[in-house]
Amino acid sequence: MENIEPQNNKDVNPDPKPIEHDYDKHKSDPGPSKEAVFEKNDKGAGPTLKWIIPIILVILFILWFVYRK
Repeated sequence: MENIEPQNNKDVNPDPKPIEHDYDKHKSDPGPSKEAVFEKNDKGAGPTLKWIIPIILVILFILWFVYRK
């Protein structure tokens, strides 16, 4: 049996890059901006789906009881 070195030796969860403060200094490989890290997500679909999915499930459950014969 041969001893084969693993082909993928990269770290699975590398440390994230720090927030970028001086873009010109790290222009070739910049980190994320402060706005990208701390952006408030108040316009997502989560709150809407939290109400729509249960309502649709209740309607489908009622229809299933009506038409199951």
